[in-house]
Amino acid sequence: MKMKSVFDAPEIKSEFESAGINPNFVIPIWKYVIQNPDCVWDEIPSLPTAAYTLLHSKFKTFTSSLHSLFHSSDGTTSKLLIKLQNGAFVEAVIMRYDTRLGMCGGKPRPGGVRSTLCISSQVGCKMGCTFCATGSMGFKSNLTSGEIVEQLVHASRLADIRNIVFMGMGEPLNNYNAVVEAVRAMLKQPFQLSPKRITISTVGVVHAINKLHNDLPGISLAVSLHAPVQEIRCQIMPAAKAFPLQKLMDALQAFQKNSQQKIFIEYIMLDGVNDQEENAHQLGELLKTFQVVINLIPFNPIGSTSQFKTSTKQNVSSFQKILRETYNIRTTVRKEMGQDISGACGQLVVNQPDNKRSTEPLRDIEDLHL
Repeated sequence: MKMKSVFDAPEIKSEFESAGINPNFVIPIWKYVIQNPDCVWDEIPSLPTAAYTLLHSKFKTFTSSLHSLFHSSDGTTSKLLIKLQNGAFVEAVIMRYDTRLGMCGGKPRPGGVRSTLCISSQVGCKMGCTFCATGSMGFKSNLTSGEIVEQLVHASRLADIRNIVFMGMGEPLNNYNAVVEAVRAMLKQPFQLSPKRITISTVGVVHAINKLHNDLPGISLAVSLHAPVQEIRCQIMPAAKAFPLQKLMDALQAFQKNSQQKIFIEYIMLDGVNDQEENAHQLGELLKTFQVVINLIPFNPIGSTSQFKTSTKQNVSSFQKILRETYNIRTTVRKEMGQDISGACGQLVVNQPDNKRSTEPLRDIEDLHL
């Protein structure tokens, strides 16, 4: 019988309730396992006898393990290669930033280095984005909510995680229930993350966007738009055919009306494909009625056979200037992290790069909320 993760909140709470065990015991169990990752069930104090029996028969402290750890040469990024109990692998990435590079009231923020964790929701991905390494894997399987939460537990041993972004392997909204349950667990003890510090990214799964705010109020939404018109979106993102641009815009408008939150727009810069001044004006017109932050992402090569090239710095700068000055839309350019360990945006695919390390402060997604 396949053992379940103790961090799979719906499963363990359901099993406890069925056995007549108070589900409030789940939180102290989680705390103990986090503090004692090599423990066995009998070492956890003060549980009912029936709880020990149930834990032994149906649950594991961890259904995943940290197989390999890679550090970027500048020390800002660490990539975790995590092995699941079925033998598959997923990747999570820790990104370290310096809060002092963010501005608050026109002055640098106080504080120091903080960490954001980029989490995977699936093994592979069925969206098939042509510029993304994970898309080249195809879809393998969904992660359980426990396997998603375990990524946070593994990462927390390496850094004090302040922010979570669901921008790793997979389309989070195609594994909707597991992602929602995982986030709910992260918001409660012992993790107690703030909802405003959790961002879920999607290529635009409209029916899921329509219910996200009700299920996870306060969570930030990021949309992998990557093109300002449907024709280009379909060329580089095959899944866009199922989510017409106008329907996506309608869903985002409803989300923003209900949540009263800014939406992050992710836009990968592909030389000669979507990076021309015309495209910038098209994007500005599309988004001018929204409250958004646009994040321009330099394309990260995914091998020598890639059909795309990175936009020139001049094109990126011109694109940003149009959006800022003509449309008054806050537009940032993402400084890429972890390219040397294939940990940058669009590079997550199971492999094992060289192990390197050093240090340099960067700006965090959290600062973009200002």
